[in-house]
Amino acid sequence: MTLQTLLLAKAANQARGLAIDAVHACSSGHLGLPLGCAEIGAVLYGHALSHNPERPRWINRDRFVLSAGHGSMFLYSWLHLTGYDLPLEQLKNFRQLHSTTPGHPEFHETPGVECTTGPLGQGVANAVGMAVAGQMLAARFNTPEHPIFDYHVVALAGDGCMQEGVALEAISFAGYQKLDNLILIYDSNDVTLDAMANKTQDDNTVARFKSLNWDVQTVDGHDMVAFLKAFTKAKKAKSGKPQLIIAKTQIARGIPEVAGTAKGHGEGGAKFADGARAGLGLPADQHFFVSDDVRAYFADHKARLVRACNRWSKAYKAWREANPEKAALLDAAQTAPDAAKLLEKIPAFPADAKLATRAAGRDVLQPIAAELPLVIGGSADLYGSTLNYIATDKDFEPANRTGRNIRFGIREHAMAAIANGIAYDGTFRPSVATFLVFADYSRPSMRLASLAKLPVVYVYTHDSIGVGEDGPTHQPVETVSGLRVIPNLDVIRPADPEETAGAFAAAFERTDGPTLLALTRQALPMLNDIPVQTRREGVLKGGYIAVKETAELTHILLATGSELQLAIAAAKTLGAGARVVSIPSFHRFDKQSAEYRESVLPSSCRKRVAIEAGVTGLWHKYVGLDGKVIGIDRFGMSAPAPTIFKELGVTADAVVAAAQSL
Repeated sequence: MTLQTLLLAKAANQARGLAIDAVHACSSGHLGLPLGCAEIGAVLYGHALSHNPERPRWINRDRFVLSAGHGSMFLYSWLHLTGYDLPLEQLKNFRQLHSTTPGHPEFHETPGVECTTGPLGQGVANAVGMAVAGQMLAARFNTPEHPIFDYHVVALAGDGCMQEGVALEAISFAGYQKLDNLILIYDSNDVTLDAMANKTQDDNTVARFKSLNWDVQTVDGHDMVAFLKAFTKAKKAKSGKPQLIIAKTQIARGIPEVAGTAKGHGEGGAKFADGARAGLGLPADQHFFVSDDVRAYFADHKARLVRACNRWSKAYKAWREANPEKAALLDAAQTAPDAAKLLEKIPAFPADAKLATRAAGRDVLQPIAAELPLVIGGSADLYGSTLNYIATDKDFEPANRTGRNIRFGIREHAMAAIANGIAYDGTFRPSVATFLVFADYSRPSMRLASLAKLPVVYVYTHDSIGVGEDGPTHQPVETVSGLRVIPNLDVIRPADPEETAGAFAAAFERTDGPTLLALTRQALPMLNDIPVQTRREGVLKGGYIAVKETAELTHILLATGSELQLAIAAAKTLGAGARVVSIPSFHRFDKQSAEYRESVLPSSCRKRVAIEAGVTGLWHKYVGLDGKVIGIDRFGMSAPAPTIFKELGVTADAVVAAAQSL
């Protein structure tokens, strides 16, 4: 064995010790993966990955994704040893309040953590998205003289990840798209949390991946030389296929009492910490131990990594000088768009237009895509219905990596998770589409986008009982409210084409979280009682006075989306004292100042009626105990849309009757 191999083997055992000590200290955590994959970590972080601990977001770094996020101490140990800003004190505070070592890796919280993982399978799909972004970067910005983008995306996943549907969706997509900059390491230890893996699976992984157009290698995950050989081969592969390395490992290796068993998955081995540490050659009286020679090795390795990054930076500087237009476009990724400027690019709609907001969205997207050339569009086999195709561009596919339209197939969950991966990468701005009722298929990924503050835009259409004849299976009566309760997810339901323009501008301006645009299938009239600018700018604030009373205020009628027209019609019947308020976005309106919210919804007026073609519960925070909500606290039905609205009592007459009864 070489001196480097000996030192990395030593480092692997000391990384095991760090994980054992951290889990033991807080009596919580997952030891199985950090111990079982220690040699893999030593090879990756001690030799094979191209990255720079001093510049965690260096654009041409190899991305490492820990899909099996429960094994977070694996990642924290190697980031610490490699020299990221993750001091030993943070490892000692594993899972403690305000530490940078939370129970599962969180984006923005820890230098070197590429994405928020923990829900199994998500990281696999995130890695696919990062690989898509890498292919786009290379195609858009590399030149024959300066091929500056050539990084790989490496994901580590376990049996649990491989069983999740989102992972298989993404794996299938990656194989079809020939993402040969993607390396997936399968920690194949034959154990899941509850039992041995053979209780729930007996599939042929090699055959499955090969059938999906992947290259596959199988190695002993504890043999560092063999693993490095496989990894190097995967990195150099030019087969046009993503790469799978099946690493056969022993879960919780180093704790004989639980190694290789389901008990080794979680903290079950912590009570054997002292014996395990002794068996690993760690000093009994020194916890969180790292030897001087291991420290010295990683300090030297960090210096090598920094030098390599500096060499790349010189090439990058030459590329910028030779390609100023490309450099300016790349720089634009770091600048948040301005909604007002975007709105200037969107022509006003004809006053007599009658459009579904999905059709208005199609028209609005085109000037936005022209203004923001790094915006990417995608759809789950529904471009013909969601209408979010960027018309001036082509499809992203193996023969055209510059395409801005991604056909995800019927893979809604993976679509949203892949979009997260693109957003994590940070250059391209993803927007994806499907029917709103299928948000339930993509919800876990949308939740993580909200948690990680990713600026993903969801263009989800067919937003209510207005879907009509397709019936209750496709009428998302509960979905909008169900999405509104996700913290940091901005749900915007515009009422007509001009509000749709405001909604798209608001969505693409936002950089601190995702936005969902809930758009109609059915055509809606232009709300010409409200000035164009009022409609557009009102959406940016989330809520605004759509029709102001012309006499003493008696009633406030609140609505969103396609039901705003009904509130306006009801106000005309109620008379001059009725005010109509449009609230397309609860998220935005609730963030306005107390003074602004009071000006729109004065507390002195308690006669309030809200109307929306969906469940009613959330509206009570605006109408109060004295008000009423016209909605649908049941599933819809199959019939023409106007018939359903009338049958279920979502009408202007119902608003009038409710207001008069207060």
